[in-house]
Amino acid sequence: MKLKTLLLTLCLAGTVTFAQKVKYSKEEIKKMETYLFNEGFNSPSPKKTSTIILKDGTTHKGFCGKIDTKKGQIYEVALKDSITKKNEIFNAEQINEMYVYPTNAEKIAKVGKYMGNIRNFGTKKLTKNTDGGRIHFVNQTVSLKNKKDDKEFLMQLINPEFSDIISVYHDPRAKETNGFSMMGSPQLGGGVIKSYYVKKGDKIMWLHKDDFEDNYEFLFGDNTEFMKKYPKNSVEWDYFSFLVSEYTSMKNG
Repeated sequence: MKLKTLLLTLCLAGTVTFAQKVKYSKEEIKKMETYLFNEGFNSPSPKKTSTIILKDGTTHKGFCGKIDTKKGQIYEVALKDSITKKNEIFNAEQINEMYVYPTNAEKIAKVGKYMGNIRNFGTKKLTKNTDGGRIHFVNQTVSLKNKKDDKEFLMQLINPEFSDIISVYHDPRAKETNGFSMMGSPQLGGGVIKSYYVKKGDKIMWLHKDDFEDNYEFLFGDNTEFMKKYPKNSVEWDYFSFLVSEYTSMKNG
């Protein structure tokens, strides 16, 4: 009798869970798959004027002559002052923010990559690869891949238009999902970035697609309306940029 009761309870629980799943229209899915983050760039241009704002409030403008990285993240910047022509070296620990421009070579490479995947045509804007605007880096103390000791790095903010609650940073070492290509034809599917660094409140973490469900409540669980509209059993990692944008919009009213 107890076994039958237990099986019935599990069955009802499964039914409730299934009933909570939301089905979206093709138009809604297409909207959710649209990539809203800025393109991640790894090579600041040494030919355009960069701006560094130190923690002490002073601003330095010049050309990036050398950038040292660790695990892809910037931790030291060499700047040639645009007025004095003096070379200065700044550690990430000294810098609060930095604004640089992407190299033309990397922009061209990004365009080539964009054209090489058919999926991009429906989910990304080509202008994100060719835009000559400044890249915004912010000093953050992080544990690389949640495994290393905490250290300060300059990380590229890729959602500046909607980062007031959840900030998302480019992972220079992120991998992408696999697609399919035949005899040099454009790739079908794949191309979805697998990881970012994400900050909400005082917590910043490396978020991999495999850990998305485990962190869904932390990211979005404080908004009941959002969770009802986008329960975690109804969405996918592919929708992440949309979900962050939508959550921010709903949270801000």
